[in-house]
Amino acid sequence: MSRSLARVEAALAAAELPVRVIEAGACRTAEEAAAAVGCAVDQIAKSIIFRGEDTGHVVLFLTAGGNRVDPAKASAVAGQRLGKADAALIRAETGFAIGGVAPVGHLGPVEAYWDPRLSEFDTVWAAPGTPRHVFADPPAALCRAAGARVADFTA
Repeated sequence: MSRSLARVEAALAAAELPVRVIEAGACRTAEEAAAAVGCAVDQIAKSIIFRGEDTGHVVLFLTAGGNRVDPAKASAVAGQRLGKADAALIRAETGFAIGGVAPVGHLGPVEAYWDPRLSEFDTVWAAPGTPRHVFADPPAALCRAAGARVADFTA
């Protein structure tokens, strides 16, 4: 088991969330993940990472698989200009590679925001630190475990 996956499973257990990680094959996109588990694309909680231009730290936007993050809205929500986060910054601050960023289990605190569309489902699926696995949990519990704030940041 990868260290990333183990860290996510530990974070889910600490949040008292059921740990139902499954190996689903290639899940680098929301469409691939939804097809692999047989759910709607919007049930996939995508982890979109930006670099805070004022802080220099990553900012995480957990959004429904079919939604796109609007950079202007996201900047307003975060209270700072946002730019592109490179792979090195993402790995350094979250501990995950692009394509497998989880909503929980980061190396340190990460500012996070939650797309209200995800809360319309009984279950949402997310990456647990690898691009080949997914896990499912109730959205309210996952939002709470991620320390995310509900906000309007999608196009």
